Amino acid sequence: MSPLSIKINAVFDEPACEKNRNKDAKARQQGCSKPLTPGAAAGGCAFDGAKIMLQPITDVAHLIHAPLACEGNSWDNRGAASSGPRLWRTSFTTDLTELDVVMGQGERKLFKAIREIKEKYAPPAVFVYSTCVTALIGDDIEAVCRRAAEKFGLPVVPVNAPGFVGSKNLGNKLAGEALLDHVIGTVEPDDIGPHDINILGEFNLSGEFWLVKPLLDRLGIRVRACIPGDARYLDIASAHRARAAMLVCSTALINLARKMEERWDIPFFEGSFYGITDTSEALRQIAKLLVKKGADSEILARTEALIEIEEAIAWKKLEAYRPRLEGKRVLLNTGGVKSWSVVHALMEIGIEIVGTSVKKSTVEDKERIKQILKDENHMFESMSARELYDMLSEGKADIMLSGGRTQFIALKAKTPWLDINQERHHPYAGYDGMVELVRQIDLAIHNPIWRQVREPAPWEYQPILEEDPPGTQSGPETLHDSERASLQQPTASASAEVSR
Repeated sequence: MSPLSIKINAVFDEPACEKNRNKDAKARQQGCSKPLTPGAAAGGCAFDGAKIMLQPITDVAHLIHAPLACEGNSWDNRGAASSGPRLWRTSFTTDLTELDVVMGQGERKLFKAIREIKEKYAPPAVFVYSTCVTALIGDDIEAVCRRAAEKFGLPVVPVNAPGFVGSKNLGNKLAGEALLDHVIGTVEPDDIGPHDINILGEFNLSGEFWLVKPLLDRLGIRVRACIPGDARYLDIASAHRARAAMLVCSTALINLARKMEERWDIPFFEGSFYGITDTSEALRQIAKLLVKKGADSEILARTEALIEIEEAIAWKKLEAYRPRLEGKRVLLNTGGVKSWSVVHALMEIGIEIVGTSVKKSTVEDKERIKQILKDENHMFESMSARELYDMLSEGKADIMLSGGRTQFIALKAKTPWLDINQERHHPYAGYDGMVELVRQIDLAIHNPIWRQVREPAPWEYQPILEEDPPGTQSGPETLHDSERASLQQPTASASAEVSR
């Protein structure tokens, strides 16, 4: 069995995953991903998942060992933000051609690419990604990376997650394994403190983490490493000296959190920074873990004082939106941590949740949703495009919150839509982020464009004329009764004006 197969089997047998523990031995070997539906969009592959997980490390060079299309399809497909280095936005690829494959020039070309990056950009590290083509032809990227690291005197990290081995989620976990094997624990910091923490599975989408970090700074809590959002290589390399950790997305990095706890005694919990209540609870849990690890218990009182102040400010801002949004119905078509954290956040201001997707949610996520919604009928594993369209066109929801893949379903149904996935342009984390989320929902629902697009076009109906038989209905059959009622016949003056 190859090293990659051994690694994949170990990831599939994750003891920290309750869903995985409840499976029998045969089912456990199949992993968490379901087979793809024939004809449906496949989503991301393992390589895409690994690239998503590691690219927000902003000061390293991300080198894709593949034909050009692999890098072209995966480059810059996340809304992660950087507070400094821009090297992560530079696209590096070995651009293998058919001739390179036939002549066996892949490993040589990879070594030369690493040397060129070292000479031109001098990054603190280079991450090298295997892909389907280079894995199939047998290029040994780990050997090349070892030789390049010795030759050029900088860390060269192999990320062995070719696309064909599995899903995007598997790629997330394999990226975490690469950090464990080659990065975390390789640098000893000289500034260890009692209030150092790691944040795992936070991508800093649209700068979200920048709304949370100031809260931690006010409590005297230092984020030693945020993996991967707005991260630096040296921060991750010294992340093993943190005292506690918060896991934001367990489906992506639960293996990393568990192994860091086993190796370096870093306790972790899973929490969310979405919503007022969940943000406050996350701050409390961080403070409690730090106290258990030896920090002064005075931090608990400081945390409660900060929560009281910030909650009061946020609720005061949200009260202005309550009369406009209370009773509005939201359909949430996402998954993972957002399947429950956003639900809780919206219900706090009186918004009704008519449905939430649990397609990518863990057992723990689903249990949280059950406790929040009190109705399992509002949870759906998967909803087809036709079902989503029917639900929206029938007016069962006032707005849909989802990712970009389903936005056109909402637009076709003439229903407001708001992006809450990685392509979004507004940060929704923390207290201020919750206010921003509600503001964007309010803007979307009350945008006058929806009233206009729901009105029939002039060519879709004919006014009732005198020669029409009594009781004749004008307009196409597709018009709703309420829309027909809203249409008025031209006035006499208007008719005269037309005749003149």
